[in-house]
Amino acid sequence: MIEKPSFQRPLEGITIVSLEHAIAAPFCTRQLADLGARIIKVERPGVGDFSRGYDKRVNGLSSHFVWTNRSKESLTLNLKSPEGREILHNLLRESDALVQNLAPGAAERIGLSFEELNKYFSKLIVCNISGFGEGGPYQEKKAYDLLIQSEGGFLSVTGTAEEGGMAKSGVSIADISAGMYAYSSILSALLLRERTGEGSKIDISMFESLVEWMGYPMYYSYQGAEPPSRAGASHATIYPYGPFTAGDGRSVMLGLQNEREWKVFCERILMQPELVQDARFSTNFSRSANRDALRDLIHQAFSHLSADEVIVRLDEAQIANANVNDMHGVWKHPQLEARQRWTTVQSPAGELPTLLPPGNNSSYTAQIKAVPSLGQHNTTILSGLGYSDHDIQRFQDIGAI
Repeated sequence: MIEKPSFQRPLEGITIVSLEHAIAAPFCTRQLADLGARIIKVERPGVGDFSRGYDKRVNGLSSHFVWTNRSKESLTLNLKSPEGREILHNLLRESDALVQNLAPGAAERIGLSFEELNKYFSKLIVCNISGFGEGGPYQEKKAYDLLIQSEGGFLSVTGTAEEGGMAKSGVSIADISAGMYAYSSILSALLLRERTGEGSKIDISMFESLVEWMGYPMYYSYQGAEPPSRAGASHATIYPYGPFTAGDGRSVMLGLQNEREWKVFCERILMQPELVQDARFSTNFSRSANRDALRDLIHQAFSHLSADEVIVRLDEAQIANANVNDMHGVWKHPQLEARQRWTTVQSPAGELPTLLPPGNNSSYTAQIKAVPSLGQHNTTILSGLGYSDHDIQRFQDIGAI
């Protein structure tokens, strides 16, 4: 890996406390950690973030947890105890932001609403992440990623056209969208505080975050128009756009965006220039309407070629294409290797490979610190707040940490 000059990272000196679990809040705070922020992850004593137990795929650690929790400090606190709440308040006194994605209403019940905290910490930014946001008839409704995908219409456009052909995203897309909006909103709030000197309240809804990403199908079905149909790995309205099978049984992903590309595709890929004048395929709309006939023609042309040969032909004609990789293919992807995107991170299971965050910046390197074990930083954090060894032992004895 090429070493960059170690200049100050953008969020060095910023401390963020996070009452987080699962994906949305941890994904948000990991992005902030990459930029240099100190993230103190508050977890339940003895249990921790329940995503620690999702699986044991990474040398005994959870794949979700390893992905979203590097560069953080783990502090266990029992927030139902007076001592645990006192420690948290002392921590917030020296912090810049609080992020939480507890169950609806849980933060307010233990005195962690923005309104209550703002009385004591006027500069504190409070970011609340929930399924449906504050207010409205769905405020108290439980929300998991799949349920938000369903409620937000994502499942109506994802999958295949057959009855019962809906398919969820293969990643936690509702959680990720909420995490990214929380991340950018906290950055904005930090900039605003530089001008006003005051903290602010951020209300992030998983539902609204995902619905924002549904803008194309929503506008496509504007004023009661027919919504886009499920099209599997193809595009609902652009064709040819999707996977096609080569003669060796492997799939090649390709996409055409305009009539110039269609002409080139007919002449140099299909070797059938006469199709350019075929009325069935003369526009994108007509190609989409006659996709079954066109799919047969493409498969017939590809049947004499391997997937690699198809890709060579597509590349030479400058037609957009891609390999259909599984996860093993992504681990070994030559582009990631060539751009030196891999580094290592320490963890309770030893050294692990990890990707550098997207977005190279010439002025600094990303912060890549260890994935923490549960309560690993209890003593360090509490000592930093002025608690003695005796205090820390007492907290442990009474179950406050």
